[in-house]
Amino acid sequence: MSISEIAKKMKLTSPYVASSSAELRNDALRAVMKALNDNKEEIFAANKKDLIKAEENGISHAVIKRLKFDEGKLYSCIEGIEMLIGLPDPLGKVLLDRQLDTGLDLYRVTCPIGVIGVIFEARPDALVQISALCIKSGNCAILKGGKETTESNRTIFNIIKNAVINAGLPENMLNQAEAHSEIDELLACDKDVDLLIPRGSNKFVSYIINNTKIPVMGHADGICHIYVDRLYDEKLALNVIHDAKTQYCAACNAVETILVNHSVAAEFLPKLYEMLAGAGVKVRGTKEVAQIIQCEVMGEDEFNTEYLDLCLSVKLVDDVKEAADHINYFGSHHTDCIISNDATAVEYFMETVDSAGVFHNCSTRFSDGFRYGFGAEVGISTGKLHARGPVGLEGLVTYKYKLFGHGQIVGDYASGRASFRHIDR
Repeated sequence: MSISEIAKKMKLTSPYVASSSAELRNDALRAVMKALNDNKEEIFAANKKDLIKAEENGISHAVIKRLKFDEGKLYSCIEGIEMLIGLPDPLGKVLLDRQLDTGLDLYRVTCPIGVIGVIFEARPDALVQISALCIKSGNCAILKGGKETTESNRTIFNIIKNAVINAGLPENMLNQAEAHSEIDELLACDKDVDLLIPRGSNKFVSYIINNTKIPVMGHADGICHIYVDRLYDEKLALNVIHDAKTQYCAACNAVETILVNHSVAAEFLPKLYEMLAGAGVKVRGTKEVAQIIQCEVMGEDEFNTEYLDLCLSVKLVDDVKEAADHINYFGSHHTDCIISNDATAVEYFMETVDSAGVFHNCSTRFSDGFRYGFGAEVGISTGKLHARGPVGLEGLVTYKYKLFGHGQIVGDYASGRASFRHIDR
């Protein structure tokens, strides 16, 4: 069956999924948790095939690290699903309760977006997280993972889909696309697909945006910054930077650029370099930085680089204003942090930096749906419409207006025979 045919069936199915009970959707999530755990050896065997193929094809270390799906990642996925089950139902929330007139009652109520197409990178755990979020939020989803995870994704998807069907949700709620050619077919389904969420390179996301009429939500790059201010805690700064760069360097919320205030550069940079070198991190910096520490010299036009590896850019700035200006110009509006004990500088940074996540004295790696208590995330949005930052349940719902009347007509209000009350309750 073609993707367009699948999308049409899902569009017809989506109202039934939207009207399903929270209890049924939570039961489906419990079934998914059990199925993943019961079939974990099958999942690990499939993942091993992908890893072997990736190594044979010379895939980068960063991609292989994302691709690997082991006990730890499985446990995190199951923990995230368990957290989702404990969250309130995102559907049916009354956002507005207004009496337009006696017996004419208006409500704004949350509901699913409908059919979502998610195209994501080579991460088997992303498939689990996205599927779980769509189940909880009552959305239908077409899932397309990276070709490097073909075996892993196929195995995990079949396990999840069978669990969902056996729990009582519609068969067409979840579907998987495997062929790269199916992406363009999906982009043409503007009558049946309500939202696309692409996760990948800037070039890839730009291609999606420029080749579809379907609304797109997501981010292209994760060029995250940490600015070390003139008043700072040295131990805290080194610890935060170490975590933000090395804890998982292939993540989109890993730090890529360190900005250091001129006034502390001579004392801080040598210690920063020592820490980074000890962790195997390659340092690139401006000519000014190279005069203080050993590093590869880079140009000003290279600060828009997302390494996704053990590599880091370093630049000196005069003050928090220059730091914010640099971030707003070169950054990707993802997550940026200030290390400072100066309340005035912190306030300026937090208010001026135009990013989805603006942090103070903590690792950029906290920018994550699971760590925010969302259970998981379908992706990070750096846009400003509908959803921003880690997109959890709230980002996967919209709303509808429900108006209950007793035969009222607009003509009575236009003629003055009736008048609006507009009372919020």
